[in-house]
Amino acid sequence: MKQRKLGTQGLEVSALGLGCMGLSFGYGPATDKQEAIKLIRRAYELGVTFFDTAEIYGPFTNEEVVGEAIAPFRNEIVVATKFGFNFKNGQPVGLNSKPEYIRQAVEGSLKRLNVEVIDLLYQHRIDPNVPIEDVAGTVKDLIQEGKVKYFGMSEAGATNIRKAHAIQPVSALQSEYSMWWREPETKTFETLEELGIGFVPFSPLGKGFLTGKIDVNTEFDSKDFRNGVPRFDTENRKANQALVELITQIAQEKEATPAQVALAWIHAQKEWIVSIPGTTKIHRLEENVGAANLELNKDDLTQIETALAEIKIIGHRYPESSQKMVDND
Repeated sequence: MKQRKLGTQGLEVSALGLGCMGLSFGYGPATDKQEAIKLIRRAYELGVTFFDTAEIYGPFTNEEVVGEAIAPFRNEIVVATKFGFNFKNGQPVGLNSKPEYIRQAVEGSLKRLNVEVIDLLYQHRIDPNVPIEDVAGTVKDLIQEGKVKYFGMSEAGATNIRKAHAIQPVSALQSEYSMWWREPETKTFETLEELGIGFVPFSPLGKGFLTGKIDVNTEFDSKDFRNGVPRFDTENRKANQALVELITQIAQEKEATPAQVALAWIHAQKEWIVSIPGTTKIHRLEENVGAANLELNKDDLTQIETALAEIKIIGHRYPESSQKMVDND
């Protein structure tokens, strides 16, 4: 698989990564541990060298699964994790990026991942109660101590990215981005390009919607967070099918799948973008990895852009409680 650079500090990863959250968290019951390990190892066999997790996924259990899965090839891959939440009785209870907590979180992640260094450490969400300079300074110290290699931010706005980058160079910003959520193009891309920061889109398949496998009749597991996402309301799903129809049409023309087109479109936007689609199924993993070899030419991209301009996406991407944690500066 081709490689892409994230930032200018030396971080280089496979052109497509694997988001591991869904194996333990968010989309219903956790995947059987051995099946999850098998999927992560299959991703490595397919050329994926970039694996994304976080302490909050589970909470905590996802890091343990990822750690066990990557052990045989630890030195050949990049593992990313995140800090930024308080926990009480094992459950998240608000944001916390105080320097002493960051250190505590890193020690926990190192232990669960069973690694000596975290390759890419993200602040999961901006903590309004802690100056971003203090956060970046703490990560800088951890890098100097050899516990972390690269610094990342997640769902951060341009102002905080600039402030943090001035203290410790940021290698990557992780935020939601796909054909049905394009806000980063106007909010952060210019800043990222100027500062030489890579971009790692999560939910590049629109939380599964852009695969064409979800319609108005789809019922989610009771523990699936999409039940509370306005964009997945029945009426909104019906209205948003126009986007899926567009992607499906292009996929047929390219002899590809809708998921592959959606991912290839993202990768065609900037050479410093590496998406991290997640899945619990090996055949879907193999399908997603196939997107790394699908190239959309200028005519394809123009056709898609023209069509997207005619489609209005209905519904918010987050419930109100989650939206409050996104940095919209």
